[in-house]
Amino acid sequence: MWYYEKKLQYPVKVSECNPMLAKYLIEQYGGADGELSAALRYLNQRYTIPDKVVGLLNDIGTEEFAHLEMIATMIYKLTKDATPEQLEAAGLGAHFVNHDHALYYQNAAGSPWTATYIQAKGDPIADLYEDIAAEEKARATYQWIIDISDDPFINDSLKFLREREIVHSQRFHEAVEILKEERDRKKVF
Repeated sequence: MWYYEKKLQYPVKVSECNPMLAKYLIEQYGGADGELSAALRYLNQRYTIPDKVVGLLNDIGTEEFAHLEMIATMIYKLTKDATPEQLEAAGLGAHFVNHDHALYYQNAAGSPWTATYIQAKGDPIADLYEDIAAEEKARATYQWIIDISDDPFINDSLKFLREREIVHSQRFHEAVEILKEERDRKKVF
């Protein structure tokens, strides 16, 4: 189904070990508006979306998995050399006790990922508006993480991800217009 190229969509570098920044990035890993939720939302919604825009959901949903891989790489690189004491100081002590340095789908507050984060109404226009909102919330979260980060390498990767959220939102807006036009077109039988 997919061709996997064994490299990240965009390079990920870190300046130094920074468990606190990793804790914030976990929001985009397993949070409600994070990359896992987005990928699953779009790939699920594609089954009830008209053929004219189904490819868009498939393409963006797949790209979200590439973004998830980037976030996972950032978190891993920011924490791989962290001591238990550093993880505790960053508020990741409970995570360390349960998972050591392994990644786990949870939000920044430590709540596990849940399927309630993703929506599928079955109405194509309603679902696409949901997708636009999800992209805009992810964009905002990336901006807020950039605002508190002092790592220029991480910020470079986060800016790439933020810009992709904007592109996805624009593409979903275009899909809404296509479906509205189709819905409002006179049908002659």
